[in-house]
Amino acid sequence: MTDETDAAAARPADPESARRAVAAVWRIESARIVATLTRTVGDFALAEDLAQDALAEALAQWPASGIPSNPGAWLTAVAKRRAIDGWRRRERYDERLAAIAHDLEREQAAATDATGDLPYDPDAIDDDVLRLVFVSCHPVLSREARVALTLRVVGGLTTEEIGRAFLTPVSTVQQRIVRAKKTLGAAGVPFEVPGRDEFPERLGTVLGVLYLIFNEGHSASAGSDLMRPELSREALRLARVLAGLVPREPEAHGLVALMELTAARFPARVDANGDPVLLPDQDRRRWDRSAITRGRAALVRADVIGRGRGPYALQAAIAERHDVAASVDETDWATIVALYEALGQIAPSPVVELNRAVAVAMADGAEAGLAIVDELAADGRLARYHPLHAVRGELLERLGRTDAAQAAFAQAARLTANERERAVLLARAATGR
Repeated sequence: MTDETDAAAARPADPESARRAVAAVWRIESARIVATLTRTVGDFALAEDLAQDALAEALAQWPASGIPSNPGAWLTAVAKRRAIDGWRRRERYDERLAAIAHDLEREQAAATDATGDLPYDPDAIDDDVLRLVFVSCHPVLSREARVALTLRVVGGLTTEEIGRAFLTPVSTVQQRIVRAKKTLGAAGVPFEVPGRDEFPERLGTVLGVLYLIFNEGHSASAGSDLMRPELSREALRLARVLAGLVPREPEAHGLVALMELTAARFPARVDANGDPVLLPDQDRRRWDRSAITRGRAALVRADVIGRGRGPYALQAAIAERHDVAASVDETDWATIVALYEALGQIAPSPVVELNRAVAVAMADGAEAGLAIVDELAADGRLARYHPLHAVRGELLERLGRTDAAQAAFAQAARLTANERERAVLLARAATGR
């Protein structure tokens, strides 16, 4: 069905419904749309501009014509038409049509390879989104620019969400993204997965970005939903593909393990109303045992390589201790503390130290955990990081310091942009529980 027929068959939508639909489609499908367009037009920055033009056209058309049944395909088709119109104006129509024909021939050849009729290249990968990740993480960009650009284009995060994730001003994030696009264009970066010799230089950033995208799905930094599981699922899918490309890289398997073991708890993280359910209150019978099995197997694969556990494998081992415990009280908190201490040695950060404080509080008592949290609060680096204040409120409440706990919960509520989290924190600020 064409996009025009699709739209005609849809019911008209009011402007607000159309706006919400466009926002939802962009969150879910932006990476695939931009990746498809990048392969088609051969220009990363142009591809995103075309996608943004298509979004604007959707906002203009959908209130009257209705929301199409396949909005992602509609947006892609509109963007491709815009590209064709541009080529016609610039007299590049024949050249680009030849390029598209070449792409089709290559895709058909790849399909033939997969059937076994032609030699199969184990390093080849037919995944536009993963190609887009590698383009965004190209070494011509600074590490900060790579992360910001990939989260924006692949993760579909807004500049505000990226700024909150890194405690960075929005204007700085915007400047990084604009400069990154110009740099990629000037460098003529190809839309492809790099050769084996380039993997070591780019793998670390790619793993880090996939983890950040997963985390945004695990705990949405803003909006009315606690989670964006579609983001986490896509990050996990790409991590699995990446681990298959680099089977001797332990941290690739460690990241897969961490994602699987964390995602296993997703079914119990929210209640029927979409409100958060804290770990002590979760129904562990709802945890995904298949995901736990897959995660533990991936962690074994990382360990078998024999190069020691890196940051992702250590975090996966922490998640494993949670997943195999019958209850919070039966969790092996002493081992978790030791794992966090190891993590703090090889990847030190105030967030790791905050997580260690939670484990210390469970292993040695709330007073011991609070001492660590207070040191972090005095340091100031996490002053606007709402989990710091939420953890502090929790520990103060356990120690019976209700007024201080309520103040800490109120501060956490002021700092979070997630509506679900804010409601829970405000309730605790009002009651001390």
